[in-house]
Amino acid sequence: MLSNPFLGGKDNKFFSDDIKNGRFVFGIFDAKRIRWKIEFLHEGIPIFSKNTKTPYDSVSLDKVNTIISDIKKGNIKPIYFLMGEEPYYIDTISDFIEDTVLSEEEKSFNQMVLYGRDISVEDIISQAKRFPMMAEYQVVIVKEAQDLSRTIENLTPYADNPQSTTILVVCYKYKKLDKRKKLSKAIAKTGVVLDTKKLYENKVPEWIRKVLAGRGYTITHKAAQMLTEFLGNDLAKVNNELEKLQLILRPGQQITPQVIEENIGISKDYNNFELQNAIGERDVKKAFSIVQYFGQNQKNHPLVMTIALLYSFFAKLMRYHTLNDKSNAARALGVSPYFIKDYQIAARNFPIKKVSAIIGLIRETDLKSKGVGAANVPEGDLLKELLVKIFN
Repeated sequence: MLSNPFLGGKDNKFFSDDIKNGRFVFGIFDAKRIRWKIEFLHEGIPIFSKNTKTPYDSVSLDKVNTIISDIKKGNIKPIYFLMGEEPYYIDTISDFIEDTVLSEEEKSFNQMVLYGRDISVEDIISQAKRFPMMAEYQVVIVKEAQDLSRTIENLTPYADNPQSTTILVVCYKYKKLDKRKKLSKAIAKTGVVLDTKKLYENKVPEWIRKVLAGRGYTITHKAAQMLTEFLGNDLAKVNNELEKLQLILRPGQQITPQVIEENIGISKDYNNFELQNAIGERDVKKAFSIVQYFGQNQKNHPLVMTIALLYSFFAKLMRYHTLNDKSNAARALGVSPYFIKDYQIAARNFPIKKVSAIIGLIRETDLKSKGVGAANVPEGDLLKELLVKIFN
């Protein structure tokens, strides 16, 4: 039986020395976002393991829907402490409370929005202890509360005994309370603590389908993948584009790649998703056609992004080759079951030794794009050179 090349030692015959000792650092940039993807492939450090957990799914989305549903039913808590890495969920709940709990007449005297940089925790407590005027509740929303992180524990006495007629919403973005300390425990008893997590990018298509299903729409797998490739895991941007499409489409209409291309401007034929498929299927003509398009539109298709996505594909393909039980391949690779057929096709076209060599070629191209071993070579030419070597 072949040993797992990701777990092998220095004698593993599947990796050349440059791959064993290699380190990949891919910077991904486009006009709409900057993000960094760092991948390590180093002797003795597995990129995958059998104990790898399935990437974070839609737990936060389910919790958000539950919180909103409870508020609609009148099951309102005195404190909502919204924290963590995903601002979209925090803004969704905060905006919902701000827009719907009080009537327009009640908001004038009973709704206040504060900002962490301008106030103290004592100011929050003072406002929260006020009584509503001609309304059942008063709403106090504290935005950018993470600016109060050094003194936020001073809110504990209020959290122990909150005002029943006040709805206090604390937006604590990109940071978290220490769950071992008193404030977190106090709010958990009397209110709601939402700990949001950033969604892994490979889970965004599933998130898109779930969000649209809740609004009465459907979307094809390819269309969801196109949106994810273009927008990444910035859920606020993704949601904005979905809302634009909802204004155009009839309720119940399916969102297709053609709809995406016509209304958002993402090409359904010339994108990294299609390039990945063309390479996996060894469709040489299609792959070079896409690369030619990328070379003419470098602003929207920077080489560094394409390199990173190709690396991710072939790293997962290597993992697929080493699986003893391929019936659970989707979970092992962290992809939708819908896309497993792409890896099945690619595995037939690229044996494990060839995949190992391709990973080395991707590293070489990445270095050349940074000026190592090649100077002033156009990105399109580097990508064409990589394709020639992949297909040979």
